[in-house]
Amino acid sequence: MQRVPVISTDNIPLMPTKPSRARRWIKEGKAVGQFNDLGIFYIQLTESQSSDRTQPISVGIDPGKLFSGIGVQSSLYTLWTAHLELPFKRVRERMDNRRLMRRARRGRRINRKLSFKLRAHRQKRFSNRKQSKLAPSIKANRQLEIRVVSELSKIYPITGIYFEYVK
Repeated sequence: MQRVPVISTDNIPLMPTKPSRARRWIKEGKAVGQFNDLGIFYIQLTESQSSDRTQPISVGIDPGKLFSGIGVQSSLYTLWTAHLELPFKRVRERMDNRRLMRRARRGRRINRKLSFKLRAHRQKRFSNRKQSKLAPSIKANRQLEIRVVSELSKIYPITGIYFEYVK
């Protein structure tokens, strides 16, 4: 059974409700329906709620290289699931193109008519190599997952985030 996220008048996420109850609250003027940045429909109460108690709700992330799965789960219901298409390939292609353009620019700067010792070369710099660097494609993947989870935390009272880690 599908559940509709509920937000209080103070933008605090409350427990999701049944669609029939959400429709009734909208019809009676107790709530207004809205969509968040992920396109998820939720209702925001216009009157103060009687109780702000919530149950544990968890987000599970199954990361991958090209796709990731995200699900929001309460003890009884699966509230939301998604299959994210990650930007890995697009970022990698752009980084490859950037490298090709940089090499072409460097090649145009050098006067090849001079002997090698007289050419204007940049000195070799080896101190700028970091070993703890995260690849831009992997970083973009994780940042997309973080953005999605932060949007979900605005409409669901999330108490835990579980990340599947596989070697």
